[in-house]
Formats: sequence, structure tokens, C-alpha cells
Amino acid sequence: MISSPLIRLIVIATFIFIVISLGTAFFHLMRDRGDSDKAVKALTYRVGLSVALFIFLMVMYATGVIGPGQ
Repeated sequence: MISSPLIRLIVIATFIFIVISLGTAFFHLMRDRGDSDKAVKALTYRVGLSVALFIFLMVMYATGVIGPGQ
């Protein structure tokens, strides 16, 4: 199994983008008081990033690039 720093960087960057999107949704929810759809868009991006990260990790595990304990 290969422990690539690039894969680690991709996962960490995606987690950071997920947290930023969550913070953006919270900001728009508090500022707009639910009057606009900016919070919904930010949460949609967060869900999309989470699903993409999950699929990426499953593909990497299935191909043997990553494994348990790495």
C-alpha cells in the first residue's frame, strides 16, 4: 500500500473546504435570517464535498492505494 502525501493533502484540503462551507452557511443564516438561499447553497456545496470525499476514499481503498492504519 502506498502512503502518498498528495492523497493526504487532498483529504485535508477537502475537510478544510467542508468546514469553510459550513461556516459560510452559518454566517448567511445568521445575517440574512433565512430570507435568502445563500445558506442553502453553502450547505449544498458542503454535502457535495462530503459525498465526493467519501467516494474518493472508497475508490482509493478499493484500489489498494490506502489502507487501514495509514
